[in-house]
Amino acid sequence: MRLGIIGLGRMGSGMARRLILNGHEVVAFNRTHEKVMEFENEGGIGSLTMEEFIGKLTKPRVVWLMLPAGDITEEHIGKLKNFLSGGDIIVEGGNTYYKDDIRRARELAQFGIIYMDAGVSGGIWGLKNGYSMMVGGSFEAFQTIEPIVRSLAPAEGYLYCGPTGAGHFVKMLHNGIEYALMEAYGEGFQILKASGYGNGIKLKDVAHIWNRGSVVRSWLLELLESAFDKDPELSGIEGYVGDSGEARWTVKEAVDEGVSADVIASSLFKRFNSRQKDVFANRVLAVLRNEFGGHSLLKKGDDFTEAGSGAGAVRHSPPEERKGKN
Repeated sequence: MRLGIIGLGRMGSGMARRLILNGHEVVAFNRTHEKVMEFENEGGIGSLTMEEFIGKLTKPRVVWLMLPAGDITEEHIGKLKNFLSGGDIIVEGGNTYYKDDIRRARELAQFGIIYMDAGVSGGIWGLKNGYSMMVGGSFEAFQTIEPIVRSLAPAEGYLYCGPTGAGHFVKMLHNGIEYALMEAYGEGFQILKASGYGNGIKLKDVAHIWNRGSVVRSWLLELLESAFDKDPELSGIEGYVGDSGEARWTVKEAVDEGVSADVIASSLFKRFNSRQKDVFANRVLAVLRNEFGGHSLLKKGDDFTEAGSGAGAVRHSPPEERKGKN
């Protein structure tokens, strides 16, 4: 089957290559021409302009977008509607908010263009292992693109989720759960590292053994084991954690539906906190404790072990002083 892919980033390039390996003809367009030429050298069909890209597709044209969610995707959809015609299909494979899918499908229907949403998971490993695919939109259009979806996914790795927006809605929840899982792993390993036991056990070995039959085994733990193997202390990494929007939308949906999502919300807020230094809210907490209870304040440059003295304070000795006390 011949299709077009716009966006040869980490996900888009892997998907395009996997499709070629499975016998599909892939026409690619990317803002960076170097990536297009590299793709041509690997058996793909390159194009340097939108006109050239559309001209190399056969009707009904299938254009798969793998671009950052938001303005860039919106801009490309705006351009495509001037080139595509009735019966052509746009598949949006980025991390789009499902309500934007519903709006776009309605707008493109005026031109006879069919809009599909596809939640894609698998990261940079998808080229080798396949991508989990969650697809929403017209079922008839899904049947048209199913050979593409089947080639991208591992065995039993794709699902038609329902009408427009359903694919990205399911992917949104998937990413919200992912945030919570990652936060739980992070907190667990931090507790272990801070304890006396953390000095005698390699974190890599813990991640390894947990993945051998335990109830918390997962691919995330495999990745964590690999990361600890490369850098046991993760000393070369700043604890800055970004977010691409899906957990925000998940929490918003929970609020709108009146559903408690405490853990996912907390994991999202922890990511916000990771990007801030010397958080002002924490200064407010510290000064309030001092004002109502006379608790010590830690001034800039003070040793943190001196803070916390005063009525009601709980003092903990540093981990190295607790060795042998367990």
